[in-house]
Amino acid sequence: MLLSSVARLRVMIVTVLLSFAVTGELKAVAVVANLTLAQAQTTQNQKDEADRLLKDGKQKLEQNQFPAALEAFEKALALYRQAKDRKGEGDTLYSIGNVYYYQARFSQAIAFYEQALVICREMGDRTQEATTLNNIGISYSNLSQYPKALEYFQQALAIRQQIGDRSGESTTLNNIGGIYSRLGQYPKALKYYQQALAIIKQIGDRSTEGTTLNNIGFIYSSLGQYPKALEYYQQALAIFKQIGNLSNEGTTLDNIGVIYNKLGEYPKALDYSQQALAIFKQIGDLSNEGATLNNIGFIYSRLGQYLKALDYYQQALAIIKQIGNLSGEGTTLDNIGVIYSRLGQYLKALDYSQQALAIFKQIGDRSGEGGSLNNIGGIYYRLGQYPKALEYYQQALAIIKQIGDRSGEGTNLSNIGFLLDAQKQPELAIVFFKQSVNVTEKIRQDLRVLPKEQQESYTKTVADTYRRLADLLLQKDRVLEAQQVLDLLKVQELQEYLRNVRGNQQTQQGVDNLPPEQKITDSYNQLLNQAIEIGKELTELQKIPYAQQTSTQKQRFAQLTTQQGQIVKMFEEFTHRADVVAYIQQLRQTAKDQNVSLQRLRNIADNLKRLEQNAVLLYPLILEDRLELILATPGSPPIRRTVAVKRQDLNQAIVNFRSALQNPNSDAKQPAKQLYDWLIKPLENDLQKADAKTIIYAPDGQLRYIPLAALYDGKQWLVERLRVNNITAASLTDFTTKPQAHLKVLAGAFTQGHYEFQVGNQHFKLTGLPFAAKEVASLEAAISGTTKLLDKDFSTTATIPQMNQNSVVHFATHAAFVPGLPEDSFILFGNGDRVTLRDIQNTWFLTNVDLMVLSACETGLGGTLGNGEEILGFGYLMQNAGARAAVASLWSVNDGGTQALMDVFYAKLKLGNLTKTEALRQAQIALINTSKNTKGKQRGNSIEIEALPSNVSDRLSHPYYWAPFILIGNGL
Repeated sequence: MLLSSVARLRVMIVTVLLSFAVTGELKAVAVVANLTLAQAQTTQNQKDEADRLLKDGKQKLEQNQFPAALEAFEKALALYRQAKDRKGEGDTLYSIGNVYYYQARFSQAIAFYEQALVICREMGDRTQEATTLNNIGISYSNLSQYPKALEYFQQALAIRQQIGDRSGESTTLNNIGGIYSRLGQYPKALKYYQQALAIIKQIGDRSTEGTTLNNIGFIYSSLGQYPKALEYYQQALAIFKQIGNLSNEGTTLDNIGVIYNKLGEYPKALDYSQQALAIFKQIGDLSNEGATLNNIGFIYSRLGQYLKALDYYQQALAIIKQIGNLSGEGTTLDNIGVIYSRLGQYLKALDYSQQALAIFKQIGDRSGEGGSLNNIGGIYYRLGQYPKALEYYQQALAIIKQIGDRSGEGTNLSNIGFLLDAQKQPELAIVFFKQSVNVTEKIRQDLRVLPKEQQESYTKTVADTYRRLADLLLQKDRVLEAQQVLDLLKVQELQEYLRNVRGNQQTQQGVDNLPPEQKITDSYNQLLNQAIEIGKELTELQKIPYAQQTSTQKQRFAQLTTQQGQIVKMFEEFTHRADVVAYIQQLRQTAKDQNVSLQRLRNIADNLKRLEQNAVLLYPLILEDRLELILATPGSPPIRRTVAVKRQDLNQAIVNFRSALQNPNSDAKQPAKQLYDWLIKPLENDLQKADAKTIIYAPDGQLRYIPLAALYDGKQWLVERLRVNNITAASLTDFTTKPQAHLKVLAGAFTQGHYEFQVGNQHFKLTGLPFAAKEVASLEAAISGTTKLLDKDFSTTATIPQMNQNSVVHFATHAAFVPGLPEDSFILFGNGDRVTLRDIQNTWFLTNVDLMVLSACETGLGGTLGNGEEILGFGYLMQNAGARAAVASLWSVNDGGTQALMDVFYAKLKLGNLTKTEALRQAQIALINTSKNTKGKQRGNSIEIEALPSNVSDRLSHPYYWAPFILIGNGL
């Protein structure tokens, strides 16, 4: 039997007494011995009581009884210290850190974890040292101090790898992945999660495997790859169901609900979140119950059911307050503030956001604090209290820059821009909008994807910033700068639709600053940096409870608080400073004449000259009260023409024109003439001076739904005068690559059969295209060596691997560009397989392909116009996959008419002396020139029409048959 420390001491004392008995000093020694025994007994009693209190505190902590747990731990700590028990002291300090952690009081948690860490190292307990380092890292992560968090996680990882703690290693790898995820560095995050997953599978830890699959699902969700995210979430869900982990099952169900929320499938989102809520209620998991109630509230907010959202937020708030989760309380209060703001109850909104702000300040959550300050700024903006709004926006900006939230910085700068715009300070608004745009472009170049869900308080999307900046620049006749912004706007719209759109060397430069603008920016940033430094020092001091601060620290705290107030005042006065006013005056006088990136202007002109196509660049910009036309030509700076037409009237004309184009019995010339008068007539003299033969066209918004070639000048269609080459953005289109000398074609067709399926909210019934077989057969006959795949042979498995072995890929099959999500737009293969735009983005490689043709696709609009992002997205994805150009159709065309047009197109392309754009133009002119009731071969541009039904061949000149086909990319 092992002796207790007190029993061992008794044996030692007896031995000592026996040895002293012979010396005659027994009495004195006995007194000392009894005293020592009493002290030992007291120490043991203290340790026993401390052990009991520590155990009791841990039980209370498990039950979320935070005050009771803290009281027990503090008593235990005092006893361990009296007993000089360093291990017990370390364990208790760690447990107190856990109390503060679970209450989301992360600064306090760190303070106790750090004390525990000292003792771990002193005692050489490497396992506990790694655990404590890990917890400190998590706490810094929750405070949005990501570099600090990474530092601690890396220390923990090194120890766990050294001692062979595979389970702990996988946990820390997961945590590092989480940091990179929060930083928006998703490829890096994925790398760490995959490393963690490999270890977890090796050691057979099913629960952690499910958690890691969940984390990977979140990465794919952040990348906008929702099907992939769902795939990983479903794998995680299966594991948690199998091992009976109800808590994690509920979490995964909630994550799936979030995906369907992002997809706009709100009934499905609600179903999954409600399943999660039922589980959390069943197991009594109050923390997750509160979080899920919050998510359900958010879904109802997205549905515009604000009162229902408010009800769920209030339920969440009650639970979160009950368990003492201060971070969750702050977030929920902020959400409630957003709802009241949406309801127009701004004073109530202000009250809730102010409560949220106080909590975030208390717990040291800088990210939450910045968000709340921004929300409050937004409320004052809506109340028309602009100076107050600016004060809060600027405080938020200092915090957002300090924590390195680049996305938030861009949005905040935009908010300030809109505020200055509302105050009739357009020159200053331009300065801030430019900063916002340049931050966004830098993020894109760094491959840091912008979060899909912006702060709810941000009423303006990122694209609105670009659009308003272009608008203000055009109002000031700063056309070249506006043209830069319009280029970037196309890229931003692609980003919002496809999510992970990379920039290039041109886009990363953003928008040039004029010298006075740069001086204003530098002055503002100097002020902002002062605010950041003060904020950093104050944050560190606030981690120490005021009662524990030294007199020097208290004095410094008071000084910093005073300085912070002075900085706020300097921010308020910034726009009225003499130097800033002088710079603005300088801009008003000289901005449109400034030498803005003369090299860029030369590049545009030189590039257009080098094409040798008599090409011009046309950028329309749709604004609420007018249409702006920007034309770049080889011989002069960009030209601006303004057309007084309201957005509503322009959209109605687009709808009327599209309706006429899709009805071969209609007269399409009248609506075509109306749009010609708005889009081309104001530029006629400019086009004539430039001797334009080709329009390189970057359509804006709803103009993407109509073909420019089908505009009518009163005598002829535009295509009879000019080639039209659509582009996604000049900055993303390479016109330098020459097509391959010989055509090598892969042709696939869906000719017979029937497929019925649901995509998103739409139901599709698609049947085979009888003329598609003839279309492909004609192509095979015209171009030797054509590879032909029909129906069942035309599958993804058989087709996709062959595509990059050809210079032309031609699909005569159904495809749909659906407004909304890339997952809803698809290409149908002959065996029923479907490939979405998201699949194309992830898996297609077309680096050897000069031309991708979809001859039977359509843009399905339903009852309302979208923004044309799906068409823009298709063109971009083809380019991004490597294809030089793509031909697609804007509506579903009679497949007999399509066959006729494609026969001429490939015959012209085969000649080898025409560009793709010119070959398409001549094919369209061939159909236009087809006389009614003509039989046999048409002279000039020959076209075989004998095989076509008379009701088709008689009417091929109608734009219904020839106009839907647009070429996107490098058609020159």
